[in-house]
Amino acid sequence: MKLAIIIGSTRPGRVTERLARWVINEAKELPQTELDIIDLVDYDMPLFNETSSPRYNSNRQLSEPVREFLAKLDSSEAVIMVTPEYNHSMPAVLKNALDYVDWQLSKKPIAFVGHGTVGGARAIEHLKNIVSETKGLPIPESVAFTMRVNDVLSEEGVLSEEIKSQQYGPQTALDIMLKELAWYSAVLTPARSKTPDLVTA
Repeated sequence: MKLAIIIGSTRPGRVTERLARWVINEAKELPQTELDIIDLVDYDMPLFNETSSPRYNSNRQLSEPVREFLAKLDSSEAVIMVTPEYNHSMPAVLKNALDYVDWQLSKKPIAFVGHGTVGGARAIEHLKNIVSETKGLPIPESVAFTMRVNDVLSEEGVLSEEIKSQQYGPQTALDIMLKELAWYSAVLTPARSKTPDLVTA
């Protein structure tokens, strides 16, 4: 599985990066999985201002960061978005990045890991709607990380043993989400190759 992990915050001092490292560490344990980390801080994308929907714009004039971002999504077979919650939703930088998508996520499984007061649940809810419109397929499982990230995760993304051992804690939620994402990817990847004409239909 070619798995892209998007870090959806670019704020100085962000803890989202620490949470993403935890996800990356665990995803590395999945069999036959190749990781591609997409840190939005590395993609200086302007505010979306195309004159028409990307799906119907045959003459898109993309900046190099946008082109590189879309190429990363295009080459992926599954995606995880790691996001904080800002004002009951996702960060503007993540929404802006997704506004550039035309068919790069079509019929690919997408999962979400959120953090914040309610575990980023409202950001995740909004992202599921947005991803559906990009033709991506949000899977049912997600991780709502309700704890203070800095209190339970090291800078290297290692979860404290106390939290890791919780029967219904975030480690269990992440393990289940990753297994489900791998299952969806295993099913959908060959299906897309057999019916490529349906990917952009």
